[in-house]
Amino acid sequence: MVKKYKVIDNFISKEALSGILLLFVTLFAIIVANSNFGDFYFNLWDKPLGVAIGDFIISMPLRLWINDGLMALFFLMVSLEIKRELLIGELASVSRAMFPFVASLGGMIVPASIYIALNPDNFIGFGIPMGTDTAFAIAMLILLGKRVNTALKLFLVALAVIDDLGAIIVVATVYTSELKLEYFLHAAFVYGLIWLLNYFDVKKLSFYLFLGIFLWIFIHETGVHATIAGVLLAFAIPISSRMNEKKFIEKTKADLEEFERCMDDKPILNHRQINALEGIAYGYDRVQNPLIRLEHDLHGFSAFFIMPIFAFSNAGVLLDFSTVWTNWMIVLGVALGLLVGKPLGIFGFTYTATKLNIIKKPKNISWFEIISVGFIAGIGFTMSIFIANLAFVDEDTISAIKIGIFTASFMATVIGMILISINYKFKISKA
Repeated sequence: MVKKYKVIDNFISKEALSGILLLFVTLFAIIVANSNFGDFYFNLWDKPLGVAIGDFIISMPLRLWINDGLMALFFLMVSLEIKRELLIGELASVSRAMFPFVASLGGMIVPASIYIALNPDNFIGFGIPMGTDTAFAIAMLILLGKRVNTALKLFLVALAVIDDLGAIIVVATVYTSELKLEYFLHAAFVYGLIWLLNYFDVKKLSFYLFLGIFLWIFIHETGVHATIAGVLLAFAIPISSRMNEKKFIEKTKADLEEFERCMDDKPILNHRQINALEGIAYGYDRVQNPLIRLEHDLHGFSAFFIMPIFAFSNAGVLLDFSTVWTNWMIVLGVALGLLVGKPLGIFGFTYTATKLNIIKKPKNISWFEIISVGFIAGIGFTMSIFIANLAFVDEDTISAIKIGIFTASFMATVIGMILISINYKFKISKA
């Protein structure tokens, strides 16, 4: 249990730092986009960049290499987290998973419904207010310090994980271009090879990642959004290690004893000591779970490189509010979906399901805290921007939507943090 909470604490701390970094990167992107360097900023992301393998060529603007390529690694990391949580984490137990599952369901359905109600003739953007920016949301809770109890942080993490799964499903099923069926056969063949590695208990991550590159290429060519390659690859990564913990301890002790026995007065290690160290390194490599190891390696890379690059390339928007008025109903649907739909859906679905005895509310979380974190979950930002770029083509419309996302996310943050602070002061005065 202690080990599991250390994993969660590490996850939360990285997400918090990432959220703060994203905030600064976003502000910097907006400043640059509206400065004298604005033209250079926008032209940079439209520069074509290509990769050729024989006669096969993939060429895309730099922005799409970020949104389709780097974000595939982000989705790989997210899907590894989802798989871990489903197998051994907060979502492994049906009873524990049901409350955040129902909360997440409400947090996706109600915002989408609000958007569709306001835009019945332009419903393609319904996925935009469904997403929660996990890094930003957790960062806001961390900034509140002692005012937030641990159970509420765990609830937000579980909620965000399920929310990410929902976003993945929406991207895979809704936001795809014209399909090229011939490439499905290539993708299916490569994915079959990946599962064959899993079937034969291959634990070496390099084999999976090598085939994952070809999976990404073929899925990109099918017309399905290429980030889904990361999702598919994640669910084929094995979780069991090549060496169990007991055997690792026994082997490491033996190697350490050998290392100590072979000590001498010379200032360099002798061959037997080097062999003992190599034995420890060998055990270290084999005892690690492939899934956990890859998730750990990708988490920092995603939090401090992929997401900041994505934010910098996508958050820059010209603060031209005339585009907002031109696309008023779309912007309103997105903003109300995040600001009103998220807390209403999360609170409404969980409260109703609890009263109907379908789920049980955790005892250490109050209903006031649930509606408070519902507002925090209204921070859409990176996921909302990502889906906005898939849903619309017109740059003015996307710019207007970004302004709506920023405004709603900021207001949701302020309201959520105020409500959590009020709840904390009430608890202190009551104690």
